[in-house]
Amino acid sequence: MATRKQRTGRRTDALSKERIVEAAVALLDAAGESGLTFKALTERLATGPGAIYWHVANKGELLGAATDAVVVTVLTAGPAEKAKTGTPQDEIRTVALGLFDAIGDHHWLATQFAVQLSRAPAGPVTPLIFETLGRQVRAMGVPRESWFTTTSALVHYILGAAGQNAANAKVAGTVTDRDEVLDATSQAWKALDPGGYPFLHAIADQMRRHDDREQFLAGIDLVLAGITTLHPPPAAA
Repeated sequence: MATRKQRTGRRTDALSKERIVEAAVALLDAAGESGLTFKALTERLATGPGAIYWHVANKGELLGAATDAVVVTVLTAGPAEKAKTGTPQDEIRTVALGLFDAIGDHHWLATQFAVQLSRAPAGPVTPLIFETLGRQVRAMGVPRESWFTTTSALVHYILGAAGQNAANAKVAGTVTDRDEVLDATSQAWKALDPGGYPFLHAIADQMRRHDDREQFLAGIDLVLAGITTLHPPPAAA
């Protein structure tokens, strides 16, 4: 006699939070924050909404988890090994460039960083970034009373400059478009009254030829030079 098999309701391939977050990052990269919906997520994962809600309560939590996943990857992929032989300044440059490239690859990150810093400073993203950079600030010999201010300056420069670069790239769209935008801006600056805008006239060609990554790293070096000037390392015994 035939018997009915009991349904357990369990997937043969268990859906994990990691898989959900990975799919969320892919949707964000493809369509931005507006493209991340639970409907699109269920279709991508070939599952029901209940399986997703078991792991994440809402879109805000999902955005936070996606941001955290990218940041953890950046901060654990390479810098720790380099720090064993490099200086604190080397480590800061590595972390800064990793975040710069991550925001360039995932344009939605810039907005999420701003949200995390202002609305969720307790974590997990904000503490991880501050801790990673702050340890190197301490290793540079900055006095304890200046740790927060110094690290904040680094965080705000890195995320602000990287976010602005990502926004510019999004407007330009392609490398060709970027060149066209820079050329048009350079020409517009040169067309201004040289008596009223002598500085813009002087740097118009530099702006048109600049490399975004090199400019970003030059800014990091300026910040690091300022830190060293204000807080010189202790003289060697």
